[in-house]
This record gives sequence, structure tokens and C-alpha cells, in this order.
Amino acid sequence: MKLGKWVFLVLSCLAAISMIGIGIAVSERSILGIILAIVALNVIMGSGFVLKKRMREKGLI
Repeated sequence: MKLGKWVFLVLSCLAAISMIGIGIAVSERSILGIILAIVALNVIMGSGFVLKKRMREKGLI
């Protein structure tokens, strides 16, 4: 696999972990945990989309 694909694999795993974190925080009734997990999910997915756009513009994808 190319390096770019590994980066996207890691980002997708981190996004899945943060989604799981949302579920765990909901079951624990932790408002702070829910908010932190949602923020982490937005940061991870946002950085993945930005990275993909930059790589596409450079012709790496």
C-alpha cells in the first residue's frame, strides 16, 4: 500500500474509535465525554477530508 492509503486507514480507524467513544459516553451518561468524542470525530474527519483534497490537488491520489 502507498503511504497515503496508510494515513487514510489510520484516520478512519481513529474516527471509528471516536464514534465508539460517543456510544460509550452516552451509555455512561457523561456529557463531557460525549462532547469530547464529538469534537475528536469532527477534527479527525475534517483533517482527513482536507488531507485528501490537498493530495488530490497535488496529483498524489
